Amino acid sequence: MLNWAEYRPEAGETMGGAAAADDVRLSVLWIRGLCLLLLWVTLIGPALKDLPVGLVASAAGVWASKALWPPGGKLSPAGLARFLIRFLPQSVAAGLDVARRAFAREPDLRPGFATCRSSIPDGMARDSACAVMSLQPGKLPVAVESDGTLHIHCLDLREAVAEQVAADEVAFRRILERDRRDG
Repeated sequence: MLNWAEYRPEAGETMGGAAAADDVRLSVLWIRGLCLLLLWVTLIGPALKDLPVGLVASAAGVWASKALWPPGGKLSPAGLARFLIRFLPQSVAAGLDVARRAFAREPDLRPGFATCRSSIPDGMARDSACAVMSLQPGKLPVAVESDGTLHIHCLDLREAVAEQVAADEVAFRRILERDRRDG
């Protein structure tokens, strides 16, 4: 599998180039469309009156994916499953912690900004990792410097933010693992 973090376009190649878009098989586009439609139905509900909007949204997602997805880019289903098994309970626990602090008479908070280095190279992979990290209550990546330094707003600076981010990045990288046959 192609590791997004290591993908660099060839000279003259763009991620949205016609050659990249033409290389995508029709079956892959159908699978993407069905996955996006399934996501739509999961989020919005199975009402038939909403289905036309879901179909349009799915088609727009497939169209955008042709331009944005790296040529040959693949996700590791096992890595994605491991990531979700880790992410979902962690997100629920973080949400409960934030709720507990919010309803406390005297919230035990030490908000502020923490910095740490990202191990994921600049580009779509790092942006995606930051977007996923922002879904977890309690810490929010707000800026990334060109050298990979992340600035993260935290509700409690006493937590081991750098270690948590490093663990999140390791789990996220498993989604984008390279195929062992690639070397």
